[in-house]
Amino acid sequence: MNDLSLILLAAGDSTRFNCEFKKQNLYIDKVPLWLYVANNFKKMYAFKEIIITCNEPYQYEKLSNDFIFVKGANTRGASIKNALKECTSQYVMISDVARLLVKEEVLNNLLLEYKNYDCVFSAIKLVDTLYNYKENKYENRDDFLLVQTPQISKVEILKKLNLENYSDESSAFCAAAYKCKWVQGDYNNFKLTFKSDLKKLKNLNYASASKDNFIGYGYDVHEFCSSNVGEKLSEKNINDKLILGGICCADSKYALKANSDADVLSHAIIDAMLGACNLGDIGELFSPDDLSYRKADSIELLKIVYKKCKEYGFYLSNLDISIAAQVPKINPFKKEIQKNLQEVLKCKNINIKATTTERLGFVGRCEGISVSAVCNMRLFDWSCYEDIDC
Repeated sequence: MNDLSLILLAAGDSTRFNCEFKKQNLYIDKVPLWLYVANNFKKMYAFKEIIITCNEPYQYEKLSNDFIFVKGANTRGASIKNALKECTSQYVMISDVARLLVKEEVLNNLLLEYKNYDCVFSAIKLVDTLYNYKENKYENRDDFLLVQTPQISKVEILKKLNLENYSDESSAFCAAAYKCKWVQGDYNNFKLTFKSDLKKLKNLNYASASKDNFIGYGYDVHEFCSSNVGEKLSEKNINDKLILGGICCADSKYALKANSDADVLSHAIIDAMLGACNLGDIGELFSPDDLSYRKADSIELLKIVYKKCKEYGFYLSNLDISIAAQVPKINPFKKEIQKNLQEVLKCKNINIKATTTERLGFVGRCEGISVSAVCNMRLFDWSCYEDIDC
């Protein structure tokens, strides 16, 4: 019976990476980094279970149902503790998804030793001179190792250890005087930590960047606050002006109903972006029943959504918008709306079209406004890293 599980840590905030996207979502060979690494481990060994810690398990589950997804925590140690609740084996291998170049040879080195020790870890010898700047002296580099992941630990002991004061499991085991063993790691198994590390990945030619583009479609409609345009607003109507793309286009005569500011154009863009990135829809993120979004500025919601998309590695290439309104006239505001969206989304390729419905349907009867939006989202291309400003 297999007594070894795998925990992959992918819940970090990538603060040292200094990019808008989180490194675990960097696309490698057409899949995000976390999935690329998980699939490689799955090919190398038949683990009893593979557990992945992440910030949004629901989003990860959409891409694969082969793994167990656990909500991560603010620290590495706390994330491991969360994952261990799902672990049913006697031993567990733990690795960081940021180490994407783990080879089967390293796994075999660990597998040969793990049942004889409480913790087995991969490490490499130093090749550079080691200087202790605090004590102003040089150290014998033969007395030191650079510790890597993956590492294999006894689950029973790992659950008891306080991991919060340690950078990995092996240091916690050693500090508690448990039986530990190091095995030969791999000098190419670097941890993707800084943006400059993308150059290493590029130079190794180990994997390729995904150059795919994704199309998203969004549609939204809101009715005018008044049942007939021109009537006095009722007490239930919460808006007193028409907002499209963050721009005021009319007064209360054409105000739209919604829990928010009823910016139907921004709402359509949000759904288009979320659709392209496979991140759900506007209702999942900002429920219309949530009173905290009452009179919310939809442009601010759009900023939140685009930031989320970028965290998953997606950037806007172009946006095409169609506004259907019998009243009021939209053409006088098109350039102002376009300019505002270009500034908010940092994208010049934004086109806005306005039309009527020739007095057909609810739009033609002057009952409301509808907007359709189509966007093209590209993935961050790390193979062109030196030419891209994150």
